[in-house]
Amino acid sequence: MKKIISTALMLTLTGSMLAACGDSSNETSSKESAGTSSDKQKVVAWAWDPSFNGAALKIAEELYQKENPNFELEIIDMAKIDMEQKLNTNLAAGVKDGLPDIILVNDVNIQKYITAFPNTFTDFTDKVDFTKFSPYKVDALTIDNKVYGVPFDIGVTGMFYRTDYLEQAGYKAADLENITWDEYIEIGKVVKEKTGKYMTTINPNEEAIHAIMLQSAGSWFITPDNKGNFVDNPVMTETMRVYKAISDSGIAKPVTGWSEFVGSFNAGDTASVISGVWQIASIMDAKDQSGKWAVAPIPRFNLEGAVNASNEGGSSWFVMEGSNNKDLAKDFLSKTIGGNSEFYERFLNENGGVGSFTPAFSSEVYKQKSEFFGGQAIYQDFTKWSTEVPGISFGMYTQEAKDALKNELPGLLNGTDITTVLKNVQKLFELQAQ
Repeated sequence: MKKIISTALMLTLTGSMLAACGDSSNETSSKESAGTSSDKQKVVAWAWDPSFNGAALKIAEELYQKENPNFELEIIDMAKIDMEQKLNTNLAAGVKDGLPDIILVNDVNIQKYITAFPNTFTDFTDKVDFTKFSPYKVDALTIDNKVYGVPFDIGVTGMFYRTDYLEQAGYKAADLENITWDEYIEIGKVVKEKTGKYMTTINPNEEAIHAIMLQSAGSWFITPDNKGNFVDNPVMTETMRVYKAISDSGIAKPVTGWSEFVGSFNAGDTASVISGVWQIASIMDAKDQSGKWAVAPIPRFNLEGAVNASNEGGSSWFVMEGSNNKDLAKDFLSKTIGGNSEFYERFLNENGGVGSFTPAFSSEVYKQKSEFFGGQAIYQDFTKWSTEVPGISFGMYTQEAKDALKNELPGLLNGTDITTVLKNVQKLFELQAQ
């Protein structure tokens, strides 16, 4: 809490300057969205990535206008980091003028905003039937039995793999179903020996695989009460053991950064990619590899409660509690992204987006087969796995915990024992989160 207060104090001056200087476009939007026009009911939304998130809002707007022809949605596109900075600055300063009616937030940041800035986002508990969404997405939005947003896209994970490489190594699709991480490593050794290809990649400056592993066993970097979860946590210990084993086995190609990571599988250097469903577009960029890919569930830990399903990424939509158009914005979201199968069918068909609205999973769109992935109904598989992902609490300090872990990963790979590494991470996290 001390960190929240100090951060707020540091940002207050900046936030006041922001409010004083003003943002003419947003001030105009706020005035217009207050209902000054008798003909139009206007709502303003902030989002990043116009070709994905913005496109989703446009689909929702079209659907809502069928019954509400006077409705108008203004979408303000911002870089994600700029949007988060502006939101943080205004909230820390207590300045709500110029903020939108609707805003997109990464799932891992939700609890930090709601806890640090009470009464910022409106309650959707009684507005949406959340039993129709994948439970883990709803869990991320829930604090004190209240659900503060509408679930949007998901990052349910899969093990994408090159069928030609695996077949060359003597494996069939059935051999990759519901395997453990230790089995994955052994398969990788055979693939490397028989094909000369790496099984995967490893980046000592990146923690995405750790997050995937932890959630697959219902654990996270921090506890629900925001304490470090590195020491005396069997799932964290197993995560580090497997990570080190992958590195020591020689099955992983070292990479640094996103470009090298994507380049490794686009160039055909690696036989598998463990990542979220949104990785499909990057994999399909290598058009010469069409028909040579498939996807299976991710490996699991040999621990009680661990499953072959997890998540990487995802975001949700929120309505600002202080919005002049709160009721209209809530109605718009609840009747489109919060409960309309047609929205999710179009979102998948037109933008490749996968949501967590389970009634849409039975539609023909989700059953379509992908020629690139050898005729596999990949979206049907991903949506099935999304219902198996364990729900967790992301807490307030996920980023601080990830940063602390990344600081110690090179030491682990260079021989420092796991117990010492995790103690060091715990101490560093406690310093950062104070």
